[in-house]
Formats: sequence, structure tokens, C-alpha cells
Amino acid sequence: MAGEDWNSGLFSCCDDIKSCCYGFWCCPCLACTVSGLFGQNRCLPLCDICSPAVMSAFGIPLCVPPAGLALRVGIRQKYEIKGSLCKDIATSCVCVWCSWCQLHRELKYRNHTPAPGGSMSQPGMITISD
Repeated sequence: MAGEDWNSGLFSCCDDIKSCCYGFWCCPCLACTVSGLFGQNRCLPLCDICSPAVMSAFGIPLCVPPAGLALRVGIRQKYEIKGSLCKDIATSCVCVWCSWCQLHRELKYRNHTPAPGGSMSQPGMITISD
């Protein structure tokens, strides 16, 4: 898929210390913030906390956080970021905290970058340019 790279790397916590500290001290809160910034229900990431327990009760192992993966894929596709579903799965499984921090940094970067046409883009807002 053609496009650009992520604004920051997976382990680039020093790029935004506030996001890193937020994710380290309260990753579920950061995940809910990311979900809200992307225009989804803020409680969506809580499925990642509940899903393994529910699935294991039925004997189904679950190692990929479904909400985290879905948001990662959605953000990557919306902003045309290079990558693949396979890389998204691996990233979501390897370091959940780092993945959420990277998504938070990306959304902060995208929401502060002027949209095509010169106006500032707001989450959930539709901009119409001539």
C-alpha cells in the first residue's frame, strides 16, 4: 500500500513524553482516549480487557486484542500509512502499551496538521474545499 510512514516509531516514547507517561501509568485510559479521538466509542478498548476472560471461559485462546487491532487498522487506512494487516497483528501482540502510545502520538500529530485546503482538521469534522 502506497502512503507515508507512521509519524513516530513503535518504541519512540521520547518523541512525546506526555503520551508515554499517560500510557505507562494508565494504559486503559490512554486506549479510551485514542478511541474517542478517532471518533469511536471511548469504551471500545475495554473489550480488550474483557475479551480474553470471556473467550477463555469457552476454551478459545485469544492473544490479539480485537479493539486495539481494529483501531490500528482503521487509523492506518484512514491516513494511508504504510503497513499491512500482518504487521498490525504483530504490533498489537508484541507491545500493547507501545502500540497505544504510537496511535495516540499519530492522532495528536494528524489533528494538529492542517488539512488540504488550509483549514485545521478536527476529529469527526468534514472539511469541504473548493
